[in-house]
Amino acid sequence: MKDLFLFAGLISQNHAWIYLFHVILVAIIAIGLARLATSSMQLVPRGFQNIFEAYLGGVMSMGRDTLGSDELARKYLPLVATIGLMVCVANLIGMVPGFEAPTAFLDFTLSLALIVFIYYNFEGIRENGVVKYFAHFMGPVKALAPIMFPVEVLSHISRVISLSFRLFGNIKGDDLFLAVLLALAPWVAPLTAYALLGLMAILQSFIFMILTFVYLAGAVLISEDK
Repeated sequence: MKDLFLFAGLISQNHAWIYLFHVILVAIIAIGLARLATSSMQLVPRGFQNIFEAYLGGVMSMGRDTLGSDELARKYLPLVATIGLMVCVANLIGMVPGFEAPTAFLDFTLSLALIVFIYYNFEGIRENGVVKYFAHFMGPVKALAPIMFPVEVLSHISRVISLSFRLFGNIKGDDLFLAVLLALAPWVAPLTAYALLGLMAILQSFIFMILTFVYLAGAVLISEDK
């Protein structure tokens, strides 16, 4: 959105610079919030500690429901919770005038999708072994294995496209929607739009986290009959 004012644009209009500026800013904010939440831990949580404990508890519950055990949910909690926090902050920062959401850049969403893709396949191989993990790509019927294997491979590759383009498309559309409203009715319309876009920002981070858990579950929890 080169026609809109961006603080990063005061230094350079280069795409790579604007993207890197917002990614670093999101990382600093996320780390800062985490530090605030853990700087003065109390038995009865208050303030940011209370918010982050509720957040981590929600992610744990999500992982427990998807993976079926507290052990696995706790194992993958750092990855999923960190991704969720980064995506949420990245989505929300785009609502602030003068900033653009890093998730409105395909570079960012594709990087996250590749991290998830590589990690869940790595975990699947580590937990089940190379032979058993790739054997489940062939399906339960051996006669259909030559057909099922390439279909499964394409299905897994399509997850990278699905994860990255879903998040990118939704946030890019939200940014354009907000830009139009700010141009047409800068004092009235944004009040409702900000509430709606804030909800969408949180929802998109939730979707990314739940899909990450689902992919991990599919890779790690392979039934014995396959």
